[in-house]
Amino acid sequence: MRILLGFGIFLQLVWAALAAERSFDWSNAAEGKEPDGFRAFLAGSGHAGEWKMVRDGLPTEFKPFNTNAVFNNRIPVVAQTAIASEDERFPVLVFDAEAYGDLTYSARVKVVSGELEQIAGIVFRAQDDRNFYVARINCLEGNIRFYKFIDGVRSPPIGNNVSVKRGQWYELSVRCTGNKIRISLDGKEAIPELVDNSFTKGRIGFITKSDTVAYFSDARVSYRPLEMLATKLVRQVNESQPRLKNFRIYGKTASQPELHVLASKNVAELGQPAKETELQVFDENRMYYGKDDSDGIVTAPLHDRNGVTIGVAKFFLQSFPGQTPANAIGRVTPTLLVIEQQVGSADDLVSE
Repeated sequence: MRILLGFGIFLQLVWAALAAERSFDWSNAAEGKEPDGFRAFLAGSGHAGEWKMVRDGLPTEFKPFNTNAVFNNRIPVVAQTAIASEDERFPVLVFDAEAYGDLTYSARVKVVSGELEQIAGIVFRAQDDRNFYVARINCLEGNIRFYKFIDGVRSPPIGNNVSVKRGQWYELSVRCTGNKIRISLDGKEAIPELVDNSFTKGRIGFITKSDTVAYFSDARVSYRPLEMLATKLVRQVNESQPRLKNFRIYGKTASQPELHVLASKNVAELGQPAKETELQVFDENRMYYGKDDSDGIVTAPLHDRNGVTIGVAKFFLQSFPGQTPANAIGRVTPTLLVIEQQVGSADDLVSE
């Protein structure tokens, strides 16, 4: 038991060390406008939603530091205010500027009104307007549910009964680690851990249903930054072969269409343009062996699944007595084959 507990604490420490955080500050947001960086769409059918900043009373958890000071307890919050009666009408607002993989995402949610429905919640791992996860509360029926949209079709909901009321703020939170999903309400687990393989990353946001008017505040996300495949491959190679002095992958991107360093053990080299050797290897589709001081360097073309050259891999080998070009190339060839098995196309190299 001690070993398991220690390992769990270790994982938490690793998460904390790797995690980045983003909180959404709407204190200066313009009233009546959508918050910057967000985009609205409609899932299901019916009339579009209307998302805008309004002012509302603070959740009771927020207290003034000086109790004797005059305190304005009305703050900007995100609101969905358009009312329509369609049953399968789901107004959604997503943060379009960034996608997340493993994350903890939380927001305060308040259902303001609704005759047919009183449903509001959060969206996560959204791929597009038709594919995403949802965690939401229902103040009419007193429950919390998880479901997903796949190609625009809503899955059967999963969840439990909870005590939630219209006009009160609640903190809704999800934690995604790989294919595992944990959903909490006011800091307590509300639905037992779920396992779902549909989406591994995506965007976050808010959702309501039918004629629900709802407010959202205090949104924040803690996440492990996504890595593009080239970065993962460099890390894997260096972890499996610690005697490599350096390893680089060169490729092309839309923003930098000339061959350049996509990933390297030395992060200071990222973005550096390819030199004559790398360009020649790419153009001629052949390996090159060279030496730098006493180290051997193998520069090799990197191919996609169809055998087309899409990049260059460069290995900096610690030399040993008697090393020849042939055995240096032999040392790196198995690694190169493993890399190529993970790269289907040029786009894959820069995908996250």
